[in-house]
Amino acid sequence: SLFEKDKLLFSFVLCCNLLRPKKEMDPEEFMFFLTGGVGLDNKLENPASSWLSDRCWDEICRMAELSGFKGFLKHFSKHTEEWKLVYDSKEPQNCELPPLFDEKLNVFQRMMVIRCLRPDKVVPLVVKFVEEKLGNRYVQPPPFDLGKSYADSNACIPLIFVLSPGADPMAGLLKFAADRKFDGDKFNAISLGQGQGPIAQKMIDNAVKDGTWVVLQNCHLAVSWMPMLEKICEEMNPDDVNKDFRLWLTSYPSDKFPVSVLQNGVKMTNEPPTGLRQNLLQSYLCDPISDADFFLGVQEGKEGIFEKLLFGLCFFHALVQERRKFGPLGWNIPYGFNESDLRISVRQLKLFINEYDDIPFDAITYMTGQCNYGGRVTDDWDRRCLMSLLSIFYNKDIVDNAHYKFSPSGVYIVPPKGDHDSYVEFIKALPMSQNPEVFGMHENVDISKELHETRELFDSVLKVQSNSGGGGGAGKKADEQLIEIANDILSKLPDSFDLEDAQQKYPVTYGESMNTVLVQEMERFNRLSGVIRSTLQNLQKAIKGLVVMNVELESLSASLLVGKLPEMWAKASYPSLKPLGSYIADLVARLVFLQKWFDNGKPDMFWLSGFYFTQAFLTGAMQNYARKYTIPIDKLGFEFKALKVDVCEAAPEDGVYIHGLYIDGARWDRERDVISESNPKVLFDQMPILWLKPEKKVDIDEGPRYTCPVYKTSARRGQLSTTGHSTNYVLPILLGSDKPIMHWVNRGVALLCQLDD
Repeated sequence: SLFEKDKLLFSFVLCCNLLRPKKEMDPEEFMFFLTGGVGLDNKLENPASSWLSDRCWDEICRMAELSGFKGFLKHFSKHTEEWKLVYDSKEPQNCELPPLFDEKLNVFQRMMVIRCLRPDKVVPLVVKFVEEKLGNRYVQPPPFDLGKSYADSNACIPLIFVLSPGADPMAGLLKFAADRKFDGDKFNAISLGQGQGPIAQKMIDNAVKDGTWVVLQNCHLAVSWMPMLEKICEEMNPDDVNKDFRLWLTSYPSDKFPVSVLQNGVKMTNEPPTGLRQNLLQSYLCDPISDADFFLGVQEGKEGIFEKLLFGLCFFHALVQERRKFGPLGWNIPYGFNESDLRISVRQLKLFINEYDDIPFDAITYMTGQCNYGGRVTDDWDRRCLMSLLSIFYNKDIVDNAHYKFSPSGVYIVPPKGDHDSYVEFIKALPMSQNPEVFGMHENVDISKELHETRELFDSVLKVQSNSGGGGGAGKKADEQLIEIANDILSKLPDSFDLEDAQQKYPVTYGESMNTVLVQEMERFNRLSGVIRSTLQNLQKAIKGLVVMNVELESLSASLLVGKLPEMWAKASYPSLKPLGSYIADLVARLVFLQKWFDNGKPDMFWLSGFYFTQAFLTGAMQNYARKYTIPIDKLGFEFKALKVDVCEAAPEDGVYIHGLYIDGARWDRERDVISESNPKVLFDQMPILWLKPEKKVDIDEGPRYTCPVYKTSARRGQLSTTGHSTNYVLPILLGSDKPIMHWVNRGVALLCQLDD
């Protein structure tokens, strides 16, 4: 009954809960493994800064404070070359550590070391650990078997399908019902929604007497009727219910679903296949493509065209689903593309090919990309990516070229003309796993994906463990540690800005909008630092017993102990995915940036990442130009130029110099002023100083440049705020390119104001 992503989580938590009572796992080491320890700054210099990131070094220093790692820091600093071999290994989870510590550390301590050096390899580490401690069956879950689940049930226990995007269990259930001779009148299904509750209740009442099956689909859509469902299930009595009766329920995960029904029921998950090959195979083995009449029902002479475009469409369908694995680099928002999108697109493709002499590519591209699949897409940049991917599969070349390639390597090509079975055999011969290049992405994206999986695993374990305690301090009680963290943060926070003083020194003037920007930014940061200061002071009082420890303060202390940004602060804060230590350092740097502006006057170049509300700064820059040259502001846009210097001595005549951006999914070639491919293992590249120069929109020539979106964080998705701006998206920037624009669109290249650590 677990989703694929949660099966390893379950095994790992089970394993740890078995080991800790036996004293085979130290609680402090366990908490360090999940959080990387809690620390705000590190005074020790990184001895291997050429290859080891500062975050990894900070974690190594915190790990060395634990009792099981005496002498580790000294050894690491002296033997960095030996440790680099572990760092560079393709499978660090399987390689030996330098001699002294290879024998000294136990299995879990070795995992902690690898976790610090290579956080992208945590999932295989955990798999290996569970396999060693509990056995192979806990890392290789059994395949989905409807027959076994049915055998576990009885007439009074409902069977519950927990749904996930892209999977529909109804086809399998109908076939199972037919095999059990429960088809026709003995099988009744209804999709719940407004007004369907009483009909469903009547169905159940009849079926209980007659011994037939009832399927209630999409229970999550009938929230108001759920208490009634709970009552029906609770009142079922084995003496009054026909033993052949079964109640089947389908629902997406929902907190409104009755807990008692969930606990008593037989739960099953049915997820869509993973991997391009499996996805393609499922498309060809399901209706309508598996139907011989449909597959062969094309006008004579057009079979080859239809079959090539059909294969391309199925490949596109697999591609858009598999891109979800890559997080924001794949899609800003993970959409639930499913079989119904493919089915309608396949039927339309056949219709257009039969109706027209020439293939109407514009029409089928619009119907498939903008309507069927695009109907789910709510983000404009995702829509651009979707249409770019579709153009690989819906074009004239796929029809004319017998060896048309879907990927640069040529591993995936259009299959030769044949019957339905030959296509199925062709798909079965494709590789089991796929390289990122088939998605149009760089090989580094695998590292991003693995880091994302690591974060998800740690966050999930922490959620599960949140009630079972376990502090992360080196032998200190949680209260002592909290007071220490609170004092540390309060000592770093500067005093609030004097807004009256700021308004006098930087009054509202017609010619300088930046004065208003500065004062408003100071006001926003005052509000944030006020929340941080007051909550920490209240927490200190609560620990001493001077005020009541309420739910908010409990939540704050739990977040501080695991080094996460507390929710109370996040509500008052600018978007940030940084851990606590990095967040405080970043906040202090922003406050220093504004203080220097106040003390020394308007800076020559602006740290774009340092603003709370970035759009106000951009509007201010635009407004200054509009007022200077008396041009309506709505007729202006930004022109962009990357500078070759790292420091500017003077501000530009018009516009602003900005710095602090990172490019994600590519790197910036400073010599040629174009986007270039990322270096291996380097996920982000710092952008040079950019000149944002306002110009009339009609005079801005996009030319062969890539329109690159700028986001505040790597999550890339945000909400539309009351100002009409996204909480994450900032603006589009035009970047030079010597490759087709589509290349960077498919790579998911974007600029970020800040990194996650």
